[in-house]
Amino acid sequence: MSKVLVVDDLPSELELIAQYLTSAGYQVTKASNGKEALEKVMKDKPDAIVADWMMPEMGGLDLCRQLKKNPETANIPVIACTAKDREVDKIWAMKQGVKAYIVKPCSKEELVNAVKQVLGG
Repeated sequence: MSKVLVVDDLPSELELIAQYLTSAGYQVTKASNGKEALEKVMKDKPDAIVADWMMPEMGGLDLCRQLKKNPETANIPVIACTAKDREVDKIWAMKQGVKAYIVKPCSKEELVNAVKQVLGG
């Protein structure tokens, strides 16, 4: 079973995304900001990360950049799950190392397909 870390500062979004992934058969851990996510990544080594872009303390793109700097975490795929829907935002995120980009609100199918894609399944 693949492990996915979900990172979002809004409890309702965090729970919904976690529920979508759990019901699709993934083992889910949760964090409410990028700093907490970094700690969990070092402890749990998830197979993929679904992260909100805008969060207090450390957002999803900063989290992605931090992960890319560390050889131990550089290959963990990050999926941006954000309300930012402009093409320029998507291009910027991809340049930062994001492997997939989902605009909120998203469907369960869209989210699960993005996770399967980044995990090569």
